[in-house]
Amino acid sequence: MHDAKPAAIVRTERGLSINGKRITLYDVMDYVKAEYSPKFIRNILNLTESEINVALSYIENNRSEVEAEYEMVLKYAEEIRQYWEERNRDRLAAIAKMPPPPGKEAAWKKLQEFKARNKAELESQS
Repeated sequence: MHDAKPAAIVRTERGLSINGKRITLYDVMDYVKAEYSPKFIRNILNLTESEINVALSYIENNRSEVEAEYEMVLKYAEEIRQYWEERNRDRLAAIAKMPPPPGKEAAWKKLQEFKARNKAELESQS
């Protein structure tokens, strides 16, 4: 039988985390910021009642510290996204210009029409 670790917030190499989990408070913050209910957050992150309560209490009691770290995490994630987007730009453009695979022309045409409709719909919403 394994020993269940008590729910607590610990600092790991990944940042503030729920003890015994790979879930960080920044993961929880994504859902808190989106105004999801604690029950939804608990279910989506597969947490116990005690773990979600400890996480939400820690966030509330240390709001400025957690917010500051969360903003740093978001900034870093955006920098990484931009790096890979730039690095892959030429490759993605080349892939987009490739002809359809032999025998898949009809499906390819349908996909291109779908993409065009989605793009037009998104542009009409802005």
